Amino acid sequence: MTADEKVNILMVDDQPAKLMSYEVILDELGENLIKATSAAAALNVLLKTDVAVVLMDVSMPDVDGFELADVIRQHPRFQKTAIIFISGVHLTDSDRIQGYRSGAVDYISVPVIPEVLRAKISVFVELHRKTRMLEALNRDLELRVAERTAELRKSEAQFRIRAELIEVASEAIIIRDAAGRIQFWNSGAENLYGWRREEAIGQHIHTLLQTVFPVPFGEVERALQEKRWWQGNLTQTTKDGTEIVVACRKSMNQEGDAVLEVGRDITAQLQAEQTLRETERLAAMGRVAGIIAHEINNPLAAITNIFYLLRNHPSLDAEAKRCAEMAEEELARVSHITRQTLSFYRESKHPIPVRLPELLEDVLGLQDRALRSNHIKLCKKVTFAAQVRGFPVELRQVFLNLIGNAIQAMPDGGVLGVCVREATDWTRYQRGIMISVIDSGNGIQPEDAHRLFEPFFSTKSTKGTGLGLWISKGIIQKYDGRISCRSYRQAGRCVTCFRVFLPGSDSPHSAAVANTDLEPADYRINANGHNAPMIHSAADSMMIDVPSHS
Repeated sequence: MTADEKVNILMVDDQPAKLMSYEVILDELGENLIKATSAAAALNVLLKTDVAVVLMDVSMPDVDGFELADVIRQHPRFQKTAIIFISGVHLTDSDRIQGYRSGAVDYISVPVIPEVLRAKISVFVELHRKTRMLEALNRDLELRVAERTAELRKSEAQFRIRAELIEVASEAIIIRDAAGRIQFWNSGAENLYGWRREEAIGQHIHTLLQTVFPVPFGEVERALQEKRWWQGNLTQTTKDGTEIVVACRKSMNQEGDAVLEVGRDITAQLQAEQTLRETERLAAMGRVAGIIAHEINNPLAAITNIFYLLRNHPSLDAEAKRCAEMAEEELARVSHITRQTLSFYRESKHPIPVRLPELLEDVLGLQDRALRSNHIKLCKKVTFAAQVRGFPVELRQVFLNLIGNAIQAMPDGGVLGVCVREATDWTRYQRGIMISVIDSGNGIQPEDAHRLFEPFFSTKSTKGTGLGLWISKGIIQKYDGRISCRSYRQAGRCVTCFRVFLPGSDSPHSAAVANTDLEPADYRINANGHNAPMIHSAADSMMIDVPSHS
């Protein structure tokens, strides 16, 4: 029932004239008025119609009002129906008490005052209407509760199924709170890390697993707060001490008090990919080396033998012998160039001493034509004979990439600086070698700086693959080193500096640089993704005279 819906008012009297007068008085209420001239007719209406108020005469010939009220109250449907008696004779107190016991709610004496009758009837009409509206709302609420209960039961069943699937999943699925305490640890986590559920619950996840993040932990937390998810490769340690690489995806709930972590062991996958890359590289190098050896070395050996015989031939005069000796010397130079080219592609099986100044000279020699064609001035500064143990081909690849990028950044000319010196990584109190590659090119935009070492990210549009710096970063990490980058912009000038820090030095001539010659810590992005301080000399950025850009 709605607030505008009409209700039914039943008027019972054996005299039609009185019923008509009641009808005229109550017509202003705008409700449905039903007339009954006998008790039987009244009961028939009640059984078929929802009645709000019964207005009846006390004195009726067959069944008086008190008896009819008793009959009405005995039916469960009408126990709360409002009954108002109208009496044309004087009623005693005992008569009134009997009426109230029969279910009457009020009495009206004759002569009837229209305003009083309408006022009393309207009160019970509104009460009935509100009651029916509340009953309708209650039914609707019960229906919604039933529907919601069914949905919850369905959701509970789905949750139970999902929980079973999570439990049997091969991935490690862990739920931790905002403080890092483990709350859930599935069987996949037990199999991957070795700790049983009872041992892991309540432990701090990153303390237990000795997690090493590829980026600062604060950056991970900020991503969870802002984006609600983070993913990356983590280095973690199992119960038996084995170090593994786990591809992890973290998701935070809307409340921010729980984090779901799903991890998958990719150690074997990374090892297989590395083995495949090395195999392909070695195969390509072997083919190139074989072709060069076949096409150049064999003819060179024959020519060398011929010149050896020709140099001592008795038919040659002194001038001819001198020319033969000069030709033999030039041939030796060609052989040396061939051996140098072969050494660039022939990787050692074990780390060997690598003199960095000589390696950089080889790289700069390969880039000499590009430097001259781009009108780039070269400035070199080597403070000591730096030497490390490593693989020459890998290190050549790193510096060939850095110097090549610097040259490409200066198509209209500029200054290229290369500096080699001793330095200190104060995060580990470790001495080492700093190699700086500085250019006066266009620089790196601030929004691109944090993505430089990501795979397939390039600032060269379609010209670059986006793998050079990513591969260089991986190589430097193998040496437990760091690679960083900064661009300085001021007054129309720009300087970009890539720094490579390699720990340790095998150089017999290296001397410790006094701490007073070093600047305070300078924070920047490095190969490990951490904001690690790296000591550097002011000479790195001041050794070149940077032209202003128009």
